[in-house]
Amino acid sequence: MSSRLRGAVRRTPLLKGLPREVAVLSAVAFCVALGFGILLPALPVFARTFDVSALQASAVISVFALARLVTAPVAGTLVDRIGERIVLGTGLFIVAASSLAAGLSQSYLQLIILRGIGGLGSSMFTVSALALLLRVVDNSQRGRAASAYQGGFLLGGVAGPAVGGLVVAWSIRAPFFVYAATLLVAGIVALVFLAKSRLHEREEAVAQGEAGKLETLRAALHDGAYRAVLVVNLISGFLILGLRSSVVPLFVTEGLQKGASLTGIGFLVGAGVQAVLLLPAGRAADTSGRRKALLYGTIGTTIGMVTLTAADIAVNGWGTTAVAGTVLFLLSMAIQGVGSAYLGSAPAAAVGDIVGGKRGGIVVATFQMMSDVGIIIGPLAAGLLVDLFDFDWAFAAAAGLSLIAVAFVWVMPETLHRRATAPA
Repeated sequence: MSSRLRGAVRRTPLLKGLPREVAVLSAVAFCVALGFGILLPALPVFARTFDVSALQASAVISVFALARLVTAPVAGTLVDRIGERIVLGTGLFIVAASSLAAGLSQSYLQLIILRGIGGLGSSMFTVSALALLLRVVDNSQRGRAASAYQGGFLLGGVAGPAVGGLVVAWSIRAPFFVYAATLLVAGIVALVFLAKSRLHEREEAVAQGEAGKLETLRAALHDGAYRAVLVVNLISGFLILGLRSSVVPLFVTEGLQKGASLTGIGFLVGAGVQAVLLLPAGRAADTSGRRKALLYGTIGTTIGMVTLTAADIAVNGWGTTAVAGTVLFLLSMAIQGVGSAYLGSAPAAAVGDIVGGKRGGIVVATFQMMSDVGIIIGPLAAGLLVDLFDFDWAFAAAAGLSLIAVAFVWVMPETLHRRATAPA
C-alpha cells in the first residue's frame, strides 16, 4: 500500500466506505451470539432434567463443538461449490430448526443428537459468513471488516447472558425457542440483504488481474503467513475460549478464594477493553499491516497469561494479600482484552489476503477448525495440569504456548502489501 493510500485510510472513519455486506453480516453475528448467549447457561441445567450425570450434562456443550469441527471441511467444500450465501442461510435455518426441536426433546439421546445436528448448521454458517466477509472487501478494508464482524459477536455475547436469566425464569425450555427465533431472524436478514452481493463481478476481476492468488488448501499451506495464522487461531482457541472459560472461574473461587462474581467482573473487564479497541485494532491491521497487529495480539496474550500466573503465585507462593492477587487477576483480564482485540481482526484479514477474493471455502474452514480444536483440548489440558500441579502451572504453560504463536508471527511474511483485488 502506498504512503498516500495508507494515510487516507488512517483518516477514514472506522467503518466508512465498507460494503453494506459487512453491516449485514455483523447484524447476523449479533443475532446468533445473542441467542447462543441466552441458551448456553441453560443447556447443562436442561440436560440434568433427564436425570443424567454432570459429565453427560457437559457433553451437550461439547458435542456441538465436536460436530462443528468434524463438519467444517464439508462446509468449506459446499461454499466452494454452491456459494457462500446459500450455505450461510441454510446453516442458520438448520441450527434454528434443531434448536426448536431440542427444546421439545423428551430424552437425553434426542437432545444430544439434535445438538450435533445444530453443530453442522453452525459450521456451515461460520465458514460461509467469514468467507463471504473476506471476499466482499479489498485488502485495505479486511481488518476493519473483520473487527466489525467480531464486534457483532462480542455485543451479542455480552447481552445474551444478561437476557438469559429472564428467559430461564419463564421456562427451562424457553431459551431453545428464543435461540431458534434469533437464528430465524438472522437467516431472513442474510437471505434478503445479501441477495444482491456482486460476487460474480468480483470473481471476474480477480480472474483477470490476480490469476495467481491462492484458493486451494494445498497452495495455502505453502504460504508461511497461512501457517502462522493457523497456529495463532489454534492457540487462541486453546487459551482465550478454552482455558479461560473453564479454569479461570475455578481459579477465582479456589485460588483467590473469592466469590464467583469476581469472575464475571474479570470477564466484563476483558470484554470491555476488547470492545473499545476492536475497531481501532482492525484499522491498525489495515494500515500498519497484519503481521504487526498479530504481534500486538500474541504478545498481549502472552503478557496477560504471565500476569495471571503471577496472580496465583502472589497469593499462594509469595504469601501476599488476596488483594494483590485480585488486582493482578483483573489486570491480566484487561491485558488479554487488548490481545483479543487484535486477534479478532488480523488473522482473518490475513486469510482474506491469502485467498485473494476467490472462493476459498476449504481454506477458511481449515482456519476455523484450528480454533475449534483449541476450544476442545484447551479445557482438558488445563484441567489436567491443575489436577496434577496447580493453577500457576496451567497458566505458565499457556504463556509458553503464546510464545510459540509469537515466534510463528515473527517470521511470517506480510500479506497486506500483496496486490489488492478489485473491489466489489
